[in-house]
Amino acid sequence: MCGIVGYIGERQAYPIVIKGLKRLEYRGYDSAGVTLYNNGKITLVKKQGKVVELEKAAENLDTTGVIGLGHTRWATHGEPNDVNSHPHASNSEDLVLIHNGIIENYASIKKALIARGYVFHSDTDTEVLVNLIEDVKKQENVSLGKAVRKALTQVVGAYAIAVFDKNRPNEVVVAKLGSPLAIGIGKDNSEFFVASDASPFIEFTKDAIYLEDEEMAVIRRGRDIKVRSIIDDEVVDPYIQELQLDIEQIEKGGYDHFMIKEIHEQPTAITDTLRGHLLPEEGNIYLSGISDNIDRFKNANRIIMVGCGTSWHAGLVGEYLFEDLARIPVEVEYGSEFRYRNPIITEKDIVIAVSQSGETADTLAAIKMAKSKGAFVYGVCNVVGSTIARESDAGTYTHAGPEIGVASTKAFTTQVTVLAMMAMKLGKENGSISESRYNSLLRELEAIPAKVELALESDALIKEIAAVYKDSPNFLYLGRGYNFPSALEGALKLKEISYIHAEGYPAAEMKHGPIALIDESMPVVVIATKEGHYEKIVSNIQEIKSRKGKIIAVVHEGDEVIREIADYVIEIPHTTEELTTIMSTIPLQLLSYHIAILRGCNVDQPRNLAKSVTVE
Repeated sequence: MCGIVGYIGERQAYPIVIKGLKRLEYRGYDSAGVTLYNNGKITLVKKQGKVVELEKAAENLDTTGVIGLGHTRWATHGEPNDVNSHPHASNSEDLVLIHNGIIENYASIKKALIARGYVFHSDTDTEVLVNLIEDVKKQENVSLGKAVRKALTQVVGAYAIAVFDKNRPNEVVVAKLGSPLAIGIGKDNSEFFVASDASPFIEFTKDAIYLEDEEMAVIRRGRDIKVRSIIDDEVVDPYIQELQLDIEQIEKGGYDHFMIKEIHEQPTAITDTLRGHLLPEEGNIYLSGISDNIDRFKNANRIIMVGCGTSWHAGLVGEYLFEDLARIPVEVEYGSEFRYRNPIITEKDIVIAVSQSGETADTLAAIKMAKSKGAFVYGVCNVVGSTIARESDAGTYTHAGPEIGVASTKAFTTQVTVLAMMAMKLGKENGSISESRYNSLLRELEAIPAKVELALESDALIKEIAAVYKDSPNFLYLGRGYNFPSALEGALKLKEISYIHAEGYPAAEMKHGPIALIDESMPVVVIATKEGHYEKIVSNIQEIKSRKGKIIAVVHEGDEVIREIADYVIEIPHTTEELTTIMSTIPLQLLSYHIAILRGCNVDQPRNLAKSVTVE
């Protein structure tokens, strides 16, 4: 949630900060702001709405200056408006701060500061934090860096912050706990960039430092970055890594929206995820995270998969895969529930954390708790060097590339791809699947990218279907077996980006309640592939038709039985039951996209949502 950008160097900061904010709008877009420093003067402008509204507000302002901080917000404390937008200045207006996260004990701190004469203009926890830093700085007569460290030892919550003091015009202080923070390093330390991820500065430098939790840094132009521990003030030797990211990956590349671009990137994303792991010519899957810890997996009492939203749905598919192929008991947990319900975890458990960003707050908290109980943690995420990747004992990256659209698409299919490889490898190691079945799955998995490419060819047909049902107030999604998680994911996509109420159910559960909703105005999306429970799902379709429901069926190519009874049929290529989720998800993504576009919705930035949920 929220995106922060900062620059200190020799160039004009404003265009760098504004472009960076646009690249981070997936993290929050209900308001934005920027502060600039030039010759002893601070310019501060902030505006409700997207970054384009901020640009309009800044048209007549002096936007020169070589130091700048910017923020794009997803509101937590205080409604989205100009006053609550970041950056926030201290009472003296000497300090300016941007913040991603939540200060949980802000109310008690605010009360104490008010008693000392501080005045607050916003409803935010961030304004409390910047004034706390100012109060420490004045009371203890210390530098900005020391004031930041001392203030942060008093707060409870999560933060990625950047702070500027106009009386120290050559430095910016940054700090991190729970929320991500990257520092880009220019040639010869001539300039530095600060951001929630590397996308705002990838065109300027490939060298970056990712701060760890409870670390802070003082950034001064022309000097090496000083990183210290917030807890004990010890000097930390930072690791500078080379970014593996290209500017083309974070642009739309000729597509109208990031979401449709990312849907069409799935064949490539799955190929990249398989590369180096799937070795069909050798009859092998290479996953070092499993091979190096095979005894932990073989001797595990159970596997717990933890995720949120779409990643939780991927975990459900993982449950089917692991229990079917590897014969290991699996439980799938929402990260937010798992951490608070006092779960029983032992050193014989394995926790698989599934996250696109690798920064999901609830999932991260869940794995930290699991590690404290002695469990082995395996991360499945997309962002190299992310917090979950660093906190995990082992893991596998999905290599989906940057996913900018808020509604997850290629992240889901690549997560399922990784979980399928893991289950197949463990099944072979356990001897729980035959050699012939294993080899058949290898061949099918290798063929999946090409089959996804074929599934995308239904785009024009799906757009026609979307035009028919775009004004429907409700949708029902049904699936059985491996396609039940697909139904949940399809319903979530429609809700997220079109604001149509949609629910996913196991098809057999329809008669236990949801069938009461069926009438001639209810579109029902049924995933009815040949592999797995086909006859039963045909019966479910007949039950819907007898009640005048409208059927949109996702079927394997060549299906004539369901074509006779469905209102619309979308064909996908055949694959094995174990991999059918990847295929059946593609038309559901396209259907959601086209319905949302036809309804005039912003598919890349749906209301009230943000891409990386780094706060509770």
